[in-house]
Amino acid sequence: MFIRVKKNGGHEYLQLVSTQRIDGHVRQRVIGTLGRRDLLEGSDALAPLAASVAKFARHAAVLTDHRCGKAEVLSTRSVGPALVFGRLWEQLGLPAVLAAALRDRKFGFAVERAIFLTVLHRLMAPSGGTSDRAAEKWRQDMAIADVDGLDLQHLYRAMAWLGEELDGSQQADATAFSPRCTKDLIEEALFAQRRHLFTNLSLAFFDTTSLYFEGEGGQRLGRHGHSKDHRPDLKQMVVGMVLSNEGRPVCSEMWPGNTTDVKTLLPVVQRLERRFGIAQVCVVADRGMISDATIATLESKHPGLKYILGARLRSDHEVRDTVLNWPGRYQQVRGPREHSKSPSPLEVKDVRFKAGDRDRRYVVCHNVEQAEKDLADREAIVASLEDQLHKGAKRAGGQSGIPQVSPVPRAGV
Repeated sequence: MFIRVKKNGGHEYLQLVSTQRIDGHVRQRVIGTLGRRDLLEGSDALAPLAASVAKFARHAAVLTDHRCGKAEVLSTRSVGPALVFGRLWEQLGLPAVLAAALRDRKFGFAVERAIFLTVLHRLMAPSGGTSDRAAEKWRQDMAIADVDGLDLQHLYRAMAWLGEELDGSQQADATAFSPRCTKDLIEEALFAQRRHLFTNLSLAFFDTTSLYFEGEGGQRLGRHGHSKDHRPDLKQMVVGMVLSNEGRPVCSEMWPGNTTDVKTLLPVVQRLERRFGIAQVCVVADRGMISDATIATLESKHPGLKYILGARLRSDHEVRDTVLNWPGRYQQVRGPREHSKSPSPLEVKDVRFKAGDRDRRYVVCHNVEQAEKDLADREAIVASLEDQLHKGAKRAGGQSGIPQVSPVPRAGV
């Protein structure tokens, strides 16, 4: 039932209406007319009726008072994040994998819950600080099962366990930069539990980023290097992540902060083969991973390995001198946008040739919208330069016979 406003003449009337389904159709029946709306609102004549109904709808009354600002809010807790990501956590099998890794350990707190809390915090509030201290404060406003007994020291201990170095018998695949630790065993167990007879990484996406240390951290891996966080004053470490073509994380690796991207690809390929026993893999990485030495080593030490590497248009001489000048027409992959959220138009050209004793294949992509934007940007830069040159000549002509030009940016000329 509900209240409906019915107009009649110059007035509005409130009616109590019942909704019923009759012969498969929804029918509405007026139970009674309560009176003119203006008179009822002015006299509060409906208050006794509302109070009588509220006796049997206490939950709705509380929500109504809250929406109207009549209820005092003592505290609020968010339930959504733990429910959604908790389901994904279970589906990935993380509780079982962590329980197996903890079988011989006698921690006095719920390690799996501590790890889940820190992961959930990093997912939901990355901008609020990714430290364990920030996670411990953040959880006060969250409804997360079985974390009430956790303190900050428990989060520290859980993270220390993930980074705990394995014994010497399990260090065969360690890199020169960091030993194998508990984290590696968990990655391998997660991959193994979803593996079947024909499992391979048809595509493995690889990229790196940097994390910086504050305070006295980073004694082992902390170095000054190219900071992607724009904090060159702090020591940092380089973190690499490998994703499957399904978007699932496979593993992560760590390097000293002064390691360049081009030096990280080969160790990752080696560890994919050794740690996960993957014979067929196609590695996809961005243009920061490419160099002649890297490609030569990939092809000599890993015969049959497939890879897709981004290439620089102008700094790579092979791309600049051969690929971009290769004859042939572009093939349209995506046409004009149908609506604003559609992918942008894209054309590609397949270029194949032999370079020395190696076959080369490049896929040249032409984004029509981006090309139009770049053209407009270049024209705007040129127009701005011409305007500044013109203004500079005018100022110089009024002061002396020596032309003076105001400084202009060189980029884009």
